[in-house]
Amino acid sequence: MLMAALLRVCRPGCARDFGSRLVSVLSGGNELPANLLLQTNIIKKERKGPAPIDAGQPVLRKCEIAIPSHLKPRQAWLESLQEFDEKLGVVELHPDVFAVPPRIDILHEVAIWQKNFKRISHARVKTRAEVRGGGRKPWKQKGSGRARQGSIRSPVWRGGGISHGPRGPTSYYYMLPMKVRVMGLKVALTMKFAQDYLHIIDSLEMPSPDPEYLRDLALHRHWGDSVLIVDVNEDMPENILAATKNSKTITVIPVLGLNVHSMLKHETLVLTLDAVNLLEKKLLWHDTRFSPLYPFKLPYRDFP
Repeated sequence: MLMAALLRVCRPGCARDFGSRLVSVLSGGNELPANLLLQTNIIKKERKGPAPIDAGQPVLRKCEIAIPSHLKPRQAWLESLQEFDEKLGVVELHPDVFAVPPRIDILHEVAIWQKNFKRISHARVKTRAEVRGGGRKPWKQKGSGRARQGSIRSPVWRGGGISHGPRGPTSYYYMLPMKVRVMGLKVALTMKFAQDYLHIIDSLEMPSPDPEYLRDLALHRHWGDSVLIVDVNEDMPENILAATKNSKTITVIPVLGLNVHSMLKHETLVLTLDAVNLLEKKLLWHDTRFSPLYPFKLPYRDFP
């Protein structure tokens, strides 16, 4: 009886509160009280600059390979090494290369493969047959009260041979499928682009071979502690080679040598326009190919 009376008393008040709250929500009012609302001047979003899509700059490069209808091209600034604050325009990047799902498992698998497939361990220990000495029986079989032994170079003896030890050289070679290796490159490029660690330049032409100029340029553009510069040609300009010859933080490699380990090792990846074109052409070709890379008559069917 007491509970029924309490329910009859509380029911009108609860209905009024619910009705007033519903009217407030429908009218666009705030559900939180004023003392729990954050001030707008406390929340600050840091942005380095406007997005390329809103910049109104000319698109200097469009994707040469067709983009699926359900995807949109990614955009990035086109910079130059000639001046510090020079942005030439906007370039479009193919989403199937620079915007793939972030498969961390494939990235890890490719990184471990790249670390181990060239590894050869030269660790080698001697067995009881290879250790010097131990040809004579240390004592007679019976009558001495000690355990029977046939050689002082037995594995149970100190200084004896090693059983089941490494017998190098040992190769740790194995090969991942080409599709997995290609996907690892795509994931690494995507992560660099998503983290704003991917920069596009028109060429490697520099006004000066001074290493200080290149270091100041990387510092001004917030390229981080280590930079990997990639170009198509192996014969690069003399100024960029002279500026990076003795540098421990800035590395220049051809695009055919680009790999997952190098991209993970360096903080910033800088690609030339020619390198972007070649990467998109080579990596997207694997998505549509149906023939094997190498004839099966070769001795190594999984030859890289």
